[in-house]
Amino acid sequence: MGRPSRLGDEDRSDYASALDEVIASPEIRRLLERSGIPGDRLRVRGLAAVARTAAAADAEYRRYAALRLHAQGGRRDARTAPLSGPGDQERPGAGVLAVLGVLTPVLAAVAAATFLLLGYGLRLAGTLPALADTLVGVGWFSLVVAAVAALVSVVALYRTAARQSAADAPAVPDPSAAAESPALARAREAWLVALRDRGIRPFLLQELAEAAASAPDAGEGRGSRFSSPAFAGPDYSGPGFEGSQRPAPRQPGPGRP
Repeated sequence: MGRPSRLGDEDRSDYASALDEVIASPEIRRLLERSGIPGDRLRVRGLAAVARTAAAADAEYRRYAALRLHAQGGRRDARTAPLSGPGDQERPGAGVLAVLGVLTPVLAAVAAATFLLLGYGLRLAGTLPALADTLVGVGWFSLVVAAVAALVSVVALYRTAARQSAADAPAVPDPSAAAESPALARAREAWLVALRDRGIRPFLLQELAEAAASAPDAGEGRGSRFSSPAFAGPDYSGPGFEGSQRPAPRQPGPGRP
């Protein structure tokens, strides 16, 4: 038999719920009252021992995880996927295209304004008419480029937003997956039952037994609490302790009744 399966992050809440159910059972509550151990402390110990307790129901968990993976089409749920690493980053070209889509209209508009100002300035000054005409022509061309680039950027932004909204929309359930949902629910319930009965409950009972056994001088404490009545009376006096005896009754003097 191989190593036990590691409990997935999506199953931690089920494990915590099963742990709370076992702690709330009459058997564990009765032992907690006898031992005086806080229930929160026992819960922390149970959460810390998840690898040990979950291994007792490893066969049921493997079956449940396999059915769940099959119901998801062989792919893990994207909502529970880990943070993206170096291999899960966005395509390199996407960032460059986005930067160009933003910078091209801005740079073209700045160039168009510069060329038009210089060209019309030279025309007003009446100097270098050929250069002035060239600058005006380049300025208008840059203005057209800026307008086209801005239009393309708006269309690209709209398509990206539409794609993102479609990706975030809830997917239509697969009929085959819906047909397998009862089997998946039964596998999950079988895993939880095995987890509670073979993993969590024996662990908690062992923790409570060890805590009761390690209590310092448990028998002596109980014996000292209940002492014998023969040694607890106020009139008891040991040999040689005359001061603790009752004083003798006084004799009536003369003239007294």
